[in-house]
Amino acid sequence: MMAGVVITLIALVFSIISPSAAFLPEPGVSAALTQALKWDALLVVTLAANIALLARHRFFTPEDIDGGGLTEGTPRAQALQSTLQNTLEQMVLAFAVHLVWAAAMPREWQSAIPVAATLFFIGRILFWRGYARGAPARALGFALTFYPTIAMLLIMGGRLAWEQMS
Repeated sequence: MMAGVVITLIALVFSIISPSAAFLPEPGVSAALTQALKWDALLVVTLAANIALLARHRFFTPEDIDGGGLTEGTPRAQALQSTLQNTLEQMVLAFAVHLVWAAAMPREWQSAIPVAATLFFIGRILFWRGYARGAPARALGFALTFYPTIAMLLIMGGRLAWEQMS
């Protein structure tokens, strides 16, 4: 988890203080929202992949073909359902934070969204790969998914509060 914190902080701080021109949208909120939505396609891909993994498993596993609502589910189906639930929760939170960030933060800070979306995508892959081996094996993946979102939320909240006090 600590590695996830360090990677998150380095990546986000670097993206804000030294933004890549390729990651900056054209001026204006509309352009920032458009860019955020394009990068957040990475989040949607992780959700779609997780749904596909569970669907494929159910299709080829007679014990699970009736779905989670009608059967207890095999351990594999339960694990896939758990990763799907977690991915959905993380995606909704990240998606909302990215859109608010795009609308509320300065143009020079917008490169944080591509960085966070990329960390989310990598984090989900690591989370899925380590899930069955327990919390330590999935910790980095979880951290790379969750911490960028929370860091952006805290940075945004702090900056907006600072602006209100000024």
